[in-house]
Amino acid sequence: MQTSSGIKARLVTEGLAFGESPRWHDGRLWLCNWGTGEIVAIDADGKCEIVLTVPAVLPYSIAWLPDGRLLVVSGREGLLLRQQADGRLVTHADLRGLSKSPWNEIVVDGRGNIYVNGGRPAPAVGQQFGPGTIVLITPDGAVRQVAEDIAFANGMAVTLDNKTLIIAESHANRLTAFDIAGDGTLSNRRVWADLDGYPDGICLDAEGAVWYADVPNKQCARVREGGEVLQTVTVDRGCFACMLGGVDRKTLFIAAAEWRGFEHMVSDIRTGQVLSIEAPAPGVGWPG
Repeated sequence: MQTSSGIKARLVTEGLAFGESPRWHDGRLWLCNWGTGEIVAIDADGKCEIVLTVPAVLPYSIAWLPDGRLLVVSGREGLLLRQQADGRLVTHADLRGLSKSPWNEIVVDGRGNIYVNGGRPAPAVGQQFGPGTIVLITPDGAVRQVAEDIAFANGMAVTLDNKTLIIAESHANRLTAFDIAGDGTLSNRRVWADLDGYPDGICLDAEGAVWYADVPNKQCARVREGGEVLQTVTVDRGCFACMLGGVDRKTLFIAAAEWRGFEHMVSDIRTGQVLSIEAPAPGVGWPG
């Protein structure tokens, strides 16, 4: 497992199904172990703790409200769930009226605005997935669609100033950016970077670059706006998502697993790993 600069990625933990939606929170790496319904937290020594089991198999993703309450997107069920102080999960927002297809990823900005993507309508003939959407849930609980025609919506990130949302459009081989208005509305859609790859989970660093995971190419790449590739990390299996964390947020964690097709994502095979390298710049913005 080598990077483009010859640095060997460190194995943090293994034995997962499909690690997705990694987040650095309260000194540990949290992620969704797709195919099991588990949300796990991993400490610096690689020890995994199952912190919650949710009524979803896949897709599901996580974030936190500014007050520290955990949010879980239950994708196929079309629900955004919130964990109460006693551990119960309750409905925070019902997305079923917006789409009958699965919801995928979530990011919460510094003002408490929640963005959830996915919700693909029926695909066209010959396509596996139709175009996706982004919905906004504001702190007062209002829900509305703020973007559409996303080419297989995947990871999202919000810049530290709360002014820009970047989304991975996996099937368009690009990262796309939107301006964020004061009320959370998205505008000024533009290509942030055209890529020679298929971006999945993403995160931002303090130098304005984006790290993205790429399943088919079995790598994570660091790119700047415009598409210049600054660094790549190539491994022996598909990279599903990445997150900058650690004490100084300069450790890049990579969720990787062997890809055998959508029809085999729920199985007893456990090829999922978390790998890490030291990154050139710390993580900023959200998720984080």
